[in-house]
Amino acid sequence: MGRTQLVNPHGGRLVDRTGKPKEATPPGRAITLTAWQQCDLEMIATGAMSPLEGFMGEADYHSVCDHMTLQNGTLWPAPITCAVDDATAAKIGVGDRVALNDDAGRLLGYMTVTEKYKQDKRKQAVKVFLTEDPAHPGVQIVMESGSTCLAGKIDVVTARHDPMFVAHRLTPAQTRAEFQRRGWKTIVAFQTRNPIHRAHEYITKCAQEIVDGLLIHPLMGATKEGDIPAEVRMKCYEVLIANYYNPKTTMLSIMPNAMRYAGPREAVLHAILRQNYGCSHLIVGRDHAGVGNYYGTYDAQKIFDTLPPGALELQTMNFEHTAWSKKAGGMVSPKTFPVIEGDQISLSGTKVREMLARGERPPAEFTRPEIADILIESMRKQ
Repeated sequence: MGRTQLVNPHGGRLVDRTGKPKEATPPGRAITLTAWQQCDLEMIATGAMSPLEGFMGEADYHSVCDHMTLQNGTLWPAPITCAVDDATAAKIGVGDRVALNDDAGRLLGYMTVTEKYKQDKRKQAVKVFLTEDPAHPGVQIVMESGSTCLAGKIDVVTARHDPMFVAHRLTPAQTRAEFQRRGWKTIVAFQTRNPIHRAHEYITKCAQEIVDGLLIHPLMGATKEGDIPAEVRMKCYEVLIANYYNPKTTMLSIMPNAMRYAGPREAVLHAILRQNYGCSHLIVGRDHAGVGNYYGTYDAQKIFDTLPPGALELQTMNFEHTAWSKKAGGMVSPKTFPVIEGDQISLSGTKVREMLARGERPPAEFTRPEIADILIESMRKQ
């Protein structure tokens, strides 16, 4: 197949800060990156966060919070910062070369500090998460993070030590190459941090009818306590795709981004990231990237209507709540079938967890039996 034209990277160029050599003389200072920061480092380095080349400076930080753009006007919805505690900040000055380590003390890369500035935690919480509630998992992480942000371009030696799911851990350059190899021009991404149930399967297949290919792109970075373990989710994806999707039009790759649970703003971030991976479309469903009751059911869809024309090349595909209708004998949404009391099979997450804990499969109309069995086995091992 000949080369096909994919969407451009956000900002026009795919960044690559990987493959830098280990420096012969180690810097005098080192920073231990948090779980979020390690995810951000990998996403910046591989180009998934293009056009960012490092951790944000103060002008970009405030512009992102206030206007949802970088200082130069490029759409960007959430700060990407290297916040450190006061003790660490006191030892580091502008112009210093610092090592960036993971939580096991292993070298990931370097940064030359170009700025030091105070993190405005309250402002960030209100603007990005729309709440200061410390019970919100994203707000909690921001409030517990350091008070000083260090900015600068990064040079990455190893984006991640002992990475999970290497066969499916494709960088934006690699997904783009694979799309080219398959001859796909239009690709829809499906964002998920949970196993795929029948409603998800339905909307991905509706989307699949419109484009050349589907990228099932689960978020496999830092998530909140209580989310299903990554290994379990990956097994669910692999089994589901093997049994219920067409391999010629379906692809699985992970996205090692941290989950911020920022609702509408995070939906925009997810769209930018998927454009960088080469996707032309992103499925945005009910309560995309939400948590608790902090956001309206479809706020993550509505925010895209507020963006300036041309801010994104990627387009969204919006879907409403879907469920199995006993009368229709299939999956329906309010757009396709009238709502009839007692007709739809729709279970709460709590109800599903209770059934799985008892070793009971939820109805086949809600989840595929193979997926239920994987989840039941996982709960037995806990």
